[in-house]
Amino acid sequence: MNGCLDNFTVFMSSFCHPFVIHFDVLMADRSKELRQTAEYKNLAKRNLALAKQRWPGQIDEYAIQALRDLTSAHQFSVLAGDLHLFTSGWYVTHTGLIRLARRKHCAGIHVCALRDFSDPTQKRWVFRATIYTRKGGPRFIGYGDADPSNVSQAVQGCEMRIAETRAVDRALRKAYGIGICSVEELGTSVSVSGNSQRMPPQSDSGNTDYGSPKVRDRLCQLIRQHRLDAHLVKSYAVDFCGTKQLRD
Repeated sequence: MNGCLDNFTVFMSSFCHPFVIHFDVLMADRSKELRQTAEYKNLAKRNLALAKQRWPGQIDEYAIQALRDLTSAHQFSVLAGDLHLFTSGWYVTHTGLIRLARRKHCAGIHVCALRDFSDPTQKRWVFRATIYTRKGGPRFIGYGDADPSNVSQAVQGCEMRIAETRAVDRALRKAYGIGICSVEELGTSVSVSGNSQRMPPQSDSGNTDYGSPKVRDRLCQLIRQHRLDAHLVKSYAVDFCGTKQLRD
């Protein structure tokens, strides 16, 4: 009799064991899903609040819905500098794309200059970037070009680096299904939403008389606080102020 009970116990244990493991997996998945939902809600709330502060009066219902979709699909953060709102809509930054690639565990990025299409004497550069989303997986290729005619005056002389960044941005957007353009791919004719009207030209120093701190000091503070691209911020400031350069 005892032998029969022992055999029955072993049988029930072996029968129930898979269900116990499966239940644990379900609970773990459910817990992860709840955490992700809470994190998304918090991120969406922070993004919307900060977007309204940065672009007051310019972020309409369409922009709000687009921001929610971008937050849900790609977990972009306005605070981290992943997104910018221009007059034509949302744009992703190089920082945002690199952060996304890291979250997606990108396997590798390979970039090379295409010398047949580049002309260093004319400061024209063309790059090709290849994204490997996983080892042995498909490749995604993007091309980027830059020359003095399609970069801001603030970054003149940096055409090679701009072309490389644009190539990487395009390849990353293809790899991870980003339907919006990147900031770095833009030329010099786009104005920031909410600041479509330029300020009157200032003195040669490029600094206004709006009191302390100076424009340059304030820009440096914003760059450090939000980890922004210094070259792009300077480019926007110069274009916005209507001056050739910012000086101390």
